[in-house]
Amino acid sequence: MIDKIREYLGKEADNLLSYKAKFPKEKLHLPGPDFVDRIFYQSDRNPNVLRNLQLMFNTGRLAGTGYLSILPVDQGIEHSAGASFAKNPDYFDPENIVKLAIEGGCNAVASTLGVLGAVARKYAHKIPFILKINHNELLTYPNKYDQILFAGVKQAWDMGAAAVGATIYFGSEESSRQIVEISEAFQYAHELGMATILWCYLRNSAFKKDKDYHVSADLTGQANHLGVTIEADIIKQKLPENNGGYTALNMGSSSYGKIDKRVYSELTSDHPIDLCRYQVINNYMGRAGLINSGGASGENDFAEATKTAVINKRAGGMGLISGRKAFQRPMAEGVKLLNAIQDVYLCKEVTVA
Repeated sequence: MIDKIREYLGKEADNLLSYKAKFPKEKLHLPGPDFVDRIFYQSDRNPNVLRNLQLMFNTGRLAGTGYLSILPVDQGIEHSAGASFAKNPDYFDPENIVKLAIEGGCNAVASTLGVLGAVARKYAHKIPFILKINHNELLTYPNKYDQILFAGVKQAWDMGAAAVGATIYFGSEESSRQIVEISEAFQYAHELGMATILWCYLRNSAFKKDKDYHVSADLTGQANHLGVTIEADIIKQKLPENNGGYTALNMGSSSYGKIDKRVYSELTSDHPIDLCRYQVINNYMGRAGLINSGGASGENDFAEATKTAVINKRAGGMGLISGRKAFQRPMAEGVKLLNAIQDVYLCKEVTVA
């Protein structure tokens, strides 16, 4: 495995595989086979939540490792069905989405009420379902960006889902309403025994300045911290690409948020592993797992997915959630890509930095 991983990483292999992180790994709660017993057992989660978390950790090629590989396909709403599935029309059929997750050895499949509901009786007992309960839709004219509820928590429980997922656009005008909605939804999900996964995304045009600070370590880290505050068991976040969002938004006469310069001098550096580790730090030092997104499909999907997985694992993250890179290609190739991601977490030579 390590030779193939090095091949995908190319000239970045030594820098990514040998780097020692600035913030010590010994302070983190790292993924492992005993993660539910070690971390969640002492929490307020009830036994049914623990069972469903353990079910996800014990499914697929990564079973028993403490790492997660999840297939998310809600792009039919989030990015429009035509734009998402025209490249590979087979995935207009919900069953093929679930088949890809199973064939690809995933721990779980995350999708919409319609997708999972269409095949729940056939597949809910074969792979853990994560029902995504809210979405941003692009049919309203002009397009707007707001996560609205498309499904109820009880519907997820009725179809046998192991978890519910949701997105909050932190930093947006609508974020206060979304925080209240999803906090209440997650409370109900936990009462019913389901785990909770939060897409902690940033959304505000002001975050785009000299760089796109929607993917800055400091702002995404704070979004993660708000996510674990409402008891998300797992946080999904974009891989950080820069830092200094707070600094940029406080230039001139503007005043935004609160920050300490030691975030940049002591807790992070410019290295991608350090930037990702800051996200893990904000997940209560890893008590809530960090899964990073795989990003859009492109020409170098295998290399990019492998790099993202290496950064996430070495930073102390819990895995990857990759959709478009997998389903916007023939199923056999999608399976191969998902397996390439999983191989990083199965490879003992790729260690926590």
